[in-house]
Amino acid sequence: MHIREVKRFWEEWEEKTLFPFATLSTKSKGRERWEEECTLRNCFQRDRDRVLHSKSFRRLKHKSQVFLSPEGDHYRTRLTHTLEVSQISRTIARGLRLNEDLVEAISLGHDLGHTPFGHAGEEALQEVHPGGFKHNLQSLRVVEVLENSGRGLNLTWEVRDGIARHSKTRDMSLVCTSDDLPATLEGQVVRWADVIAYVNHDIDDAIRAGVIRDQDLPVECVLALGRTHRDRIDQMVKDIIIESYHTPFVLMSATVREATETLRRFMFEKVYFGDHQLAEREKAKRLIKELYSFFSSRPDILKDEYLFPFEEREIGEMVCDFVSGMTDRFALSIYRKYFIPSPWPQGGA
Repeated sequence: MHIREVKRFWEEWEEKTLFPFATLSTKSKGRERWEEECTLRNCFQRDRDRVLHSKSFRRLKHKSQVFLSPEGDHYRTRLTHTLEVSQISRTIARGLRLNEDLVEAISLGHDLGHTPFGHAGEEALQEVHPGGFKHNLQSLRVVEVLENSGRGLNLTWEVRDGIARHSKTRDMSLVCTSDDLPATLEGQVVRWADVIAYVNHDIDDAIRAGVIRDQDLPVECVLALGRTHRDRIDQMVKDIIIESYHTPFVLMSATVREATETLRRFMFEKVYFGDHQLAEREKAKRLIKELYSFFSSRPDILKDEYLFPFEEREIGEMVCDFVSGMTDRFALSIYRKYFIPSPWPQGGA
């Protein structure tokens, strides 16, 4: 048997088994740069593997999700969030007979461009970087340009589209226009799975931290979705599969969507922008802004710290790439290095 027969078997399986509106690996719009195909893996499997082995993916383990630089071992980080999105996405995709390889690749890559200190870091860069900052577009920039020493990962068009369009606005409505939706159903699955993951695991973390109590959750949400973490995810996932089965869109029923929007609004008010987080969010934003300002005015130091090709790049763009790619602990380390005096004489008695 030749190894190509294995790949051919699964390509034929896709054509025979997947939903007619699913994205077939053999029908991909391809990559920006041509390259020889793998004899075993399809194009979306290769994309998944490239994301998984990237430096940006490994850094997610030290980037905040909700609680900034959490000390507890059981709080989510940007990496565990990404893995939960991937798991939920694959469950929905299998229920809808969509391409699981594609949803996995998009899921694993969707937050590669996120800043340190969660959305506080993102807000800081939005305020100081010309043209603003959006983590979904930075994630796209990571896979197209920044990874692989400036060559990017050369991912397929479908994965890049899903990464770029996964993000929601701060508007509490989860209904969006067709112009905002990912072009593939698989990308739409990841967009929903992202919401399902972060709303539910952030509730879990907030309860663990004592910020909210289980009984604080809106009653209408509990009645519509269930009280436990498992029940809520189960209800949301099954609702999407039922509502979207044999349709060209990925949808939630009005009842479940409205309950999810209410939960999301509750989390923004009580957790994400709650009083307990306010002081720490402002500290994180000030740190990011000071790093951005410092490196913008000292390109000589930036070149020592940021080991990346500098040819024909505007300084603000380089600083934004450098700062947004930092982990929480690296940002703190760099801040201490340039802003906090060191004991002197070092190593002395």
